[in-house]
Formats: sequence, C-alpha cells, structure tokens
Amino acid sequence: MKSSALPRLTTTAIWLAAAGSASAAPSFTHDVMPLLSRAGCNMGACHGSGSGKGNLKISLRGESPAGDHAVLTQNVRSKRLNVDDPESSFLLKKPAELTEHEGGKRFEKDSEEYRVLHDWIAAGAPMDPPDAPVLTALTVSPPQAIVTGPARDVQLTATATFSDGTSRDVTRWAVYEPSNLLPKVTRDGLVQAQKTGETTVVVRFEQLKTPVRLAFIADRPDFVWNAPAPRNLVDEHVFAKLQQMRTLPSPDCSDTTFVRRAFLDVTGQVPTRQEAESFTAETDPDKRSKLIGDLLERPAYADHWSMKWADLLRVEERILDTKGVAAFHGWIRQGVAEDRPLDAFARDVVASLGSTYENAPANFYRSLREPTQRAEAAAQVFLGTRLGCAKCHNHPFERWTQDDYYRFSAVFDRIGYTILENKRKDENDKLEFVGEQVLYLNNQPELNDPRTKKPPTPALLGEKADLPQDTNHLQSFAEWMTKPEHPLFARVQVNRIWSHLMGSGLVDPIDDFRLTNPPSNPALLDALTEYFIQHGMKAKPLIRLICQSRTYQLSSTPLPENADDTLNYSHPVVRRLPAEPLLDAIYRALDRTPDFSSYPDTKTAAAIPGVKLGARKSKPTEDDRFLKQFGKSPRTTTCGCERSDESSLAQVFTLTSGPGIAEVISASDNRLAALADPAMDPAEAVRDLYWRSLSRPPSAAELEFLSPLLAEPATRRAALEDITWSLINTKEFLLRH
Repeated sequence: MKSSALPRLTTTAIWLAAAGSASAAPSFTHDVMPLLSRAGCNMGACHGSGSGKGNLKISLRGESPAGDHAVLTQNVRSKRLNVDDPESSFLLKKPAELTEHEGGKRFEKDSEEYRVLHDWIAAGAPMDPPDAPVLTALTVSPPQAIVTGPARDVQLTATATFSDGTSRDVTRWAVYEPSNLLPKVTRDGLVQAQKTGETTVVVRFEQLKTPVRLAFIADRPDFVWNAPAPRNLVDEHVFAKLQQMRTLPSPDCSDTTFVRRAFLDVTGQVPTRQEAESFTAETDPDKRSKLIGDLLERPAYADHWSMKWADLLRVEERILDTKGVAAFHGWIRQGVAEDRPLDAFARDVVASLGSTYENAPANFYRSLREPTQRAEAAAQVFLGTRLGCAKCHNHPFERWTQDDYYRFSAVFDRIGYTILENKRKDENDKLEFVGEQVLYLNNQPELNDPRTKKPPTPALLGEKADLPQDTNHLQSFAEWMTKPEHPLFARVQVNRIWSHLMGSGLVDPIDDFRLTNPPSNPALLDALTEYFIQHGMKAKPLIRLICQSRTYQLSSTPLPENADDTLNYSHPVVRRLPAEPLLDAIYRALDRTPDFSSYPDTKTAAAIPGVKLGARKSKPTEDDRFLKQFGKSPRTTTCGCERSDESSLAQVFTLTSGPGIAEVISASDNRLAALADPAMDPAEAVRDLYWRSLSRPPSAAELEFLSPLLAEPATRRAALEDITWSLINTKEFLLRH
C-alpha cells in the first residue's frame, strides 16, 4: 500500500476543519505519538528507556503524550526542533538518517511519517486542544482467523474510533507485535506466516491494544475427521478445535500407561506392583474412572497438591521458621484433603492476620513485608496478573497503569508486625526470623506513591471507586476477588489445575492472564470455569472431570499429522517427572525410605512441609541435594516458575554415577535382597523389577534377554543392581508419558 493512497487529513485536522478552524496541523496525540511508536522511538531499547538515549528521554511506548510534548517542545528553536526551519530539526533529520543517528533509519524522507512530522513542526508543534476527541476503541479485522495452506498471509485492518463518533483507518500507523517468531508482519498489517502453527498478533495504537489469534495449518485435502466420541465437555471443546485445525487426536493410551500417569498426576507417586498389575487385569469398563476417584481420597493426593500450594505461598523456614512452616503447611494440607472450596481458601490467605503460630494463613504476609510485595503476590497467585511492570510505568502489555498499581498496593498497606521474639541464627540476615509474630492492622501508612510523595488512595484492581478508609481493605479485597462473577479468580484456578494435569496451561504462562495473552482454547476455558463454579469451586470435581476425559487419556505417541502440535492437546507432551515424584519413584521401586536431614520423620519427598535454610542448619543429605538439583522450588517468590523441569548434565551424572543413587541400589536391605534369593525364579525377578520401576511387565524380548543374567547365584545380586540402574535411567522411568 503506497502512502499516497492514504488520506492526507489527520484526525485533529478533520475535527478542526469541522469546527471552522483555519489550522490543520497534525494531531500530536493521534498522529505524532503513533508515528513515534511505529518507528520504535519510544521503546525500551531507544528513547523510552529509563535513562533515554542521546540526551532524549520520552515515555515508554508513548504512555504520556503530555509529558512527551513538553520534552520535545521545551525549546522550539533548537537543533532538535526548529519551528522556523522544520527541515533542519534533528527530530526529522535523525530518524530519516539525514544526519548521524545511532538508532539507524526509521523512515524515508519522502514517506508519510516524514510529512506528518514536518507538518506538525511547521504548524508550531502544537499540543491538541483540551476538548479534542480522544481514542475510545481499537477494532481489528479479522479478529481471528484459521488459514489453510497453501495460503500463508492474512491482511489485518485496524480502525480507531474517537469520542466524537468519528473513526479512522490506522492500519498504517498501528504497531504489530507477534507473540512468537512464526509470522512476519509488514508495516501495512500484512501477516506472513513462515511455517504452520498458531500465533497471537497484538495490534497497538496509542494506549489501546487488541489481540488477534491466527492459525496457519497445512493443506490436507484428504483429511477426514474420524475421532472417537467425546466423553465429556473437555473432549467436546478439544475435539472441536482439533477438527478446525484438521488434526486428529492420538488413540487412547494403554492401561499400563494410564495407571502410571494417573498415579503420578493425582498423587505424585508411582503405583506399587500389586496396584498396577491388578488394574491392568481388571475387566470393568469403568475402572479408569473408579481409579481416579480412589486416588483423590488418598493421603498422597493431599501431600502432592499441598506441595503445589506450598510452592506458591512461600512455605519456607528462613522467614516463617520451623513452627510457622508446620502450622502453614498443616493448614494447607488439611484444606486440600478436605477439598475446601478454593474461594474460601483464598479469602483466608489474603485476609488473615493475628499470630503466625495460631492463625496459620497469616504466614502469607510474614514473608511479604512491604505493601507492593503483598499486592504483586496476591495478584499473581489468585488473579493470574503480573503487576510488576506497572510499578515504574504503565504496563506495556496490559491495561494496568501506575495509578492502578499504587492504588491497589495501598489495599495491602497499614499492616503492622509485632515480633514477640527472634532467635535468628544469622545476625547479618535481616529476613531470617525465628519466633512468633503477630500481624495487625494499624493506621500508619507505609506506602508513598513516588510520583506524588503521598500515600495513594486504596482501590481494588482496575476499579475507579475508592475504598472507604474505615473498612478492612484486606477483607474487601478477599470478598471482591472471589465473587463467582469475577473475571479472573475462577479462571486462574482452573487454568492452574489444567496445567498440572496436562503439562501446559490454556493460558501460558499460567499466572499471566492478560488481553494480549489469550487462551489457546477460549471455549474450553469458559466451560471448565463454569463447571468449577457450579461445583462450589472445589478442586476434586474438576480434577476428576479432566482425568476422566478422553483428552487426558490419549496416548503420548504422536500421529504423523499431530506430531508438531504443542497447543491443542492432540496428544500429551512428554515431560520429565518433578524432583519429588522422581525421587519417591526411585525409593518406591526399591522399598526404601528417603533420608532428609531437615525432616527426618518425613517418609516421602512430596510430604516435606517446607524448605530449610540448608547447610547452616544441618548438613544436607544426598536426597536433599537430589531434590535441589532436579528443580525443587526454593520458595523465595510466589511464582511457580521457581520450580524447574529443565534437564542438565549434572542430573545425568547424579542418575548414572551419583553416590546417592548408588547407595540406594546397593543397600543390603532393599527389594533386591529378596530378588537375589536363589529360590526366586529369574523370570519372576525381572517381572518384579519392571512392574515396580515402569508399571508394566517386561516384553517377551526383554524377559528373554535379562532372565539368563540372573541364572548364576554368585553374580545375581550384581546383575539385579545393573538391571535396576538401567531401568531407573530409561526415559520410560524418568518421563511422564
């Protein structure tokens, strides 16, 4: 599209002409500011950075038109901006690279950008009149699209609507930001896919943003949808999306795969041999549903899912101390075991004060000593909202402003701490606490807005109304946050549970809900949220629904047509076991109990209440080191991202030659002692190892190869250890399929 084809009159020029004004200068807000954004001048890598570039600092992404106008026009007859000789202005010459410019060429001299900026300077570089129209809406067409090959292009059209009822095509002036590297987007809004896949293009004009979800799929003229019938609402929505994407789901997984998967996902443990063998031999067609129901009532379920909440709520001993950890973890675990509604659970966490020993959820604020920390943590855990960017400037990817940030943070102000005692071990560590604390509300504001140097007025996130000063703001937030009609709370909890079971969230990252990060399957998220609310916001009914679905029970072996799918759940994405389930699986296979220096009475890694200070308290065992190396969360923030499932060379060495694993396998009183008995049939010994390690029997070929290795009594124990070591190091053992 050539610039000459675009309308010459700008928004403000049209408005002024209608008002009978002789002036027709481009609008600073609606023309010049979008131009600077389109050219990238106000990005963080350029003049929008905290310190600016080349002695020029303007607001990040153009969040402050009035401030930027003041900066740019502070001397209208300078080298930067010369209203008497516009073409000599560095504001024109540098981006057109008519003089040296570190940022390179941003537009050509004969471009529409140059003309608009030139005309604005020539008109005296005016600011828009106070009653000029303001932007009210940004509409992008198409709002979403599925494009089937060989086509790979989508033309986006952006329309801005203003407060006076006028609208304008701003396709040429909008900023296009793809969520991944799949497409390239031209300055005229043409999206060009480089390969098949899905992407979101965020279209930005001034401070409004509109996401467009696009999918580019291969041309499959012979595609026939022949998937099995859905079992429940999960399948209905997943299969509907897959059919749109011309992708078939993988077939159902085997019973041996399912029993191991269900045990790991619901309880964090692998099944015993008897449990796995009995399940696969059972002929009841409803046995999978019955197994899910049984697992949800086991103590291991409470241990496993309490661990997930303990990660988010920072249940660690440096700040909470041993007694505080025991109280908080015990309270969390009881709520999980009883399937306490998550809205009630959340209200207690964000509104509780009092003794950290007697009122366990008060420990949440014991580790968050500042109002902004409390606000950011509560928003991220319970509303899936990352507010941190709005602390210094308006959020670049969301609607939250600095005003929103500080007004919401003020909700969590005026919390006082009475430290009854502190027997810290490290006097240099001011965040280590050992002793009871009492939290209470006071009338002493701690927070000041750095822009005004005054305490901000409290308001709920995104709400315009002030909170009354004489009310309990924490209680107000708790009640507002957990209302069924709240747009985020229930959706965030649903998305978190879905992610734990399916390996990735419908919104990913799972705690980053925003307009510019839409769900991969919006209809499914809506349906699950409605189901969650209808069932009293309890976790167990939702877990049961998901696990009973055909989607959850698909084979992880991809079909040729769905091998590239990582978004639409056509097959489970294989992932490494988390640290605790992995360590527990090793010990369970060998009938051993792990050894934790900080929690010697704990029988499984998943049941560990907190995180100790480490070597300063007691020397870590090999099992402690294993958990840390394989990604156990240190619980220093309220972000689930602290838990790592990344693989490393150190993990390989630990599994193949680490002293901890070697000691477990060679222990004289482990399961191998019984299998080494000469009276034990070699084939039965091999079967026992396979059922305990991989939750399946050995194949005929595996049995034929391994059984002779156990025939000689003198070397039988060594052979058993070698086989066990080999099984523990297989992908089948280390990965969740």
